[in-house]
Amino acid sequence: MESIQAIKQRFEIIGNDVKLNRALEKAIQVAPTDISVLVTGESGVGKESIPKIIHSLSHRKHAKYIAVNCGAIPEGTIDSELFGHEKGAFTGATQTRNGYFEVADGGTIFLDEVGELPLTTQVRLLRVLENGEFLKVGSSQVQKTNVRIVAATNINMIEAIKKGKFREDLYYRLSTVEINIPPLRQRQGDIHLLFRKFASDFAQKYKMPTIRLDDDAVQLLLKYRWPGNIRQLRNVAEQISVLEESREISLSCLNSYLPNAGDSNLPAVVGPKTKEGDFSNEREILYKVLFDMKGDLNDLKKLTLELLNNNDSDKVQEENQNLIRKIYGDADEAVEEESTALEVLPSAPLRRERPAEPSPEDKYHFAEEIEEEETLSLQEKEIELIKKSLERNRGKRKAAASELGISERTLYRKIKQYDL
Repeated sequence: MESIQAIKQRFEIIGNDVKLNRALEKAIQVAPTDISVLVTGESGVGKESIPKIIHSLSHRKHAKYIAVNCGAIPEGTIDSELFGHEKGAFTGATQTRNGYFEVADGGTIFLDEVGELPLTTQVRLLRVLENGEFLKVGSSQVQKTNVRIVAATNINMIEAIKKGKFREDLYYRLSTVEINIPPLRQRQGDIHLLFRKFASDFAQKYKMPTIRLDDDAVQLLLKYRWPGNIRQLRNVAEQISVLEESREISLSCLNSYLPNAGDSNLPAVVGPKTKEGDFSNEREILYKVLFDMKGDLNDLKKLTLELLNNNDSDKVQEENQNLIRKIYGDADEAVEEESTALEVLPSAPLRRERPAEPSPEDKYHFAEEIEEEETLSLQEKEIELIKKSLERNRGKRKAAASELGISERTLYRKIKQYDL
């Protein structure tokens, strides 16, 4: 069995963090078996290294290794990509095609962003994990495959299961062994080491002197949260290496390459989670306020009509004053002003009726208006966030998707949807 240090050198993994070493240790231990492995961690932490290590140390190392980005394949074609299809199975299927599970028979398949798989594909994948069987799209003939599956995701799988976006049985099949890669902000001792390695690599690549950070810039490097993790750190090192003439990088210079460097949190502000029941209660209160306002408006209309009937009575004046207090409150000034108005205008007997309870149709009408306003507001915020992220990342969709915490496929769909 190879040592952790030998694995780091072989796969160019830099760092001595305890959590990173533990993840590599688990990968080495599980490699000789055929156990399914789920690699978890934020986007950009380097999850793709783990399945390569597992495959290279397993008895399958001489067979095929195929990496599949599940988030980048359109939903309508992913079954065909993974399991293949028969000729004529759908429009455009002009010939029979072998899927990845058939091509990689005897080897290893790495399913990156497995949390993005459609539910129908999850059912097919579960069957492969349980008994190694699958069906091509458009075929009724069961085929067998002997493939080791290593999956990775950057989403919270427990939350996805609760929301019905991921099958619980599939999750437990995939995560027989779970390996978590820590985010870069939890590996402070490795950040400067990684930056120096990237700076050296880019100096050789672009044939120029290596950039160096001054002490203040190093402190900023360590304090920054790095939402894009190692991928973002590498991009920053490359940008500075190419764009800056001076090879000595100051605090202000580095700061200009780090979005929201002054903030301690990620760029997106996320409020506390609200239960669905809380929204329901808030809406009920809002309905009550709206219908109370409607009742007051009806009372005001009745008062105006009665005043125009030219009837005079002390009793009616007293009733009208009480009605005004109900509508406008008990402020003395308001009552005095309305009393003066009543002395000038004669009044008539008033019959007050309480507004009827809101019908289900009325509630639906108000709910529809409120939800429409909420939807428009959320949509505008979403468009604004996407535009800002694309500007910050100079139109690079992959980096923008990473920053926003969504898949590249989802971002592409949003750009198309909003015509950005």
